[in-house]
Amino acid sequence: MITDARSDRYARLAIEVGLNLAAGQDLLIDADVAHAPLVRRVASAAYVAGAHHVDVAYTDPHLTRALIEHGGHDALDFTPECAVRRLDDAVRNESAMLAVIGESERDLFADLDGTRVGLAQRPAERAARMRAIDSERVNWCVIAGPNEGWARDAFGEPDLERLWRVVEAAVRLDEPDPVSAWRTRIAELTARAAALCDRRLDAVRFRGPGTDLTVGLLPASVWRSACAETARGGTFVPNLPTEEVFTTPDPRRTAGTVRCTRPLILDAVTVTDLELRFEGGRVTHVDASSGADVIRAMIARDEGASRLGELALVDRTSRVGQLDLIFHTTLFDENAACHIALGHGLSAGLAPGAVGANASSIHTDVMIGGSDVEVDGLLRDGSAVPLLRGNAWQLG
Repeated sequence: MITDARSDRYARLAIEVGLNLAAGQDLLIDADVAHAPLVRRVASAAYVAGAHHVDVAYTDPHLTRALIEHGGHDALDFTPECAVRRLDDAVRNESAMLAVIGESERDLFADLDGTRVGLAQRPAERAARMRAIDSERVNWCVIAGPNEGWARDAFGEPDLERLWRVVEAAVRLDEPDPVSAWRTRIAELTARAAALCDRRLDAVRFRGPGTDLTVGLLPASVWRSACAETARGGTFVPNLPTEEVFTTPDPRRTAGTVRCTRPLILDAVTVTDLELRFEGGRVTHVDASSGADVIRAMIARDEGASRLGELALVDRTSRVGQLDLIFHTTLFDENAACHIALGHGLSAGLAPGAVGANASSIHTDVMIGGSDVEVDGLLRDGSAVPLLRGNAWQLG
């Protein structure tokens, strides 16, 4: 059972640190129906902070299952116009956007046709969300809502109290002053990003069991911490938790093979032991113990879906990584390990006004780092700069 005090503190963190909601802003919330109790607390915190209007759109995975099982082929990727208009209006109105994630029934689609699962993505809505994020006119954040299904995935039993304790630790709610704790951590990550920018890397190479992958960077690629700023000057933290520094790579210059180090949860399907091969920037081969057909359908969705849009580094100082859990939700697992993202590249990872980021209706993070994976920065003269050894950060 969620206590009001705990969920209220979490809700305030999302509003005050994640979104940094301004008085008079509208807030759009997207969540699974399982997260309704937490969403109510977030809405209350938003109104206390001066929100003008809170609009909530709930999804129900059982409705999506019904579509995949019984819907016509042309209905699988259908997106209602109102869903796109809602996000486009958020840009025009400079609204805030919050997503509450956390699978309540992780393998609900596991017995369905993977190709149909991969098509049921509402691509027009996803593309509208990417446009909103890239517009720099909305402040946005993603948090996770603890629930018994997620607890069962993480611990093998529906121990919701235990899950809440680890979530509190990961998002620093266990600190006397969580807001101050996050300011300190963001400053550390921002300094790390600045050190990477100073090196002017041409590429980053990952080497480990089953992995030898080189990701090329653009001349305009810059490293960022996950602290962003809107065009009007408001700062926000897009992910809670966040432990990464990231950049936007050259979508044409990824080559080699990579073995993923954590499972990927994609639309209520668990993808395990995922292996990808890249040639000329594109994924040319997909293998996995489970879920490979879902990945193949996903990367065939559009021209950019098989290319990379993000590269992120995470080391062992991560609060999430120190918990030593497979969370089975990307928001947390991506903050325990280095990762790459297939699909859309964020403009925030490029110098202001620069172009060259990958374009796609998807953005799917895949975890590839760990204690057995060495990471080097490659300079234009071919020399290597150690970045991670034994999951420990090497740059000063």
